[in-house]
Amino acid sequence: MRKITFDLETKNIFQDVGSNDPASLDMSVVCIHDSDTDQYTAYTEEQLKDLWPIMESADIIVSWNGDHFDIPILDKYYPGDLSKVKSVDLMKEVQRVLGRRLKLDTVAEATLGVHKSGNGIDAINWWNSGEIDKIIKYCIDDVRITKEIYDYAMANSHLKYRDNGAIKEIPLDTSQWEIPSGGSMTFTLPF
Repeated sequence: MRKITFDLETKNIFQDVGSNDPASLDMSVVCIHDSDTDQYTAYTEEQLKDLWPIMESADIIVSWNGDHFDIPILDKYYPGDLSKVKSVDLMKEVQRVLGRRLKLDTVAEATLGVHKSGNGIDAINWWNSGEIDKIIKYCIDDVRITKEIYDYAMANSHLKYRDNGAIKEIPLDTSQWEIPSGGSMTFTLPF
């Protein structure tokens, strides 16, 4: 079972583009963890051709808010439709149980005892300053946290968050997460 955990950062914010559609934003970097190689890798826009075969061979893609944010942005650059790959959007899973969205940092702190190393605005400022290495480090940190949250949920069938100082559990049904959808993608793979 090949799982690709991913996150991306943008070059701009919604106010810059006059839209609240994530697809109107521009990607600066996308980072992944590939379960087949156990490696973390970063891709800039110029390197996306190397990412597509990996995404196409994934049984599952794992993200935090990927279905709403990251996948629509990546689809701007992809010749196919990444929403056809089975997705486990952890934020959506949490929202389904709690009825509201939580930040990655909120769940990471309560579940893993770690904090994110920055935020999306930091990444945009680094982009504007030409500090791509800082964006990549931050993005890979987010991928690592997302992967660890996924692994924790698979092992424990719950995640945690802090609510008014108390740590509470979010029960999750993970039983279907690693069952492949059976679909395959070959938009960029040679025939």
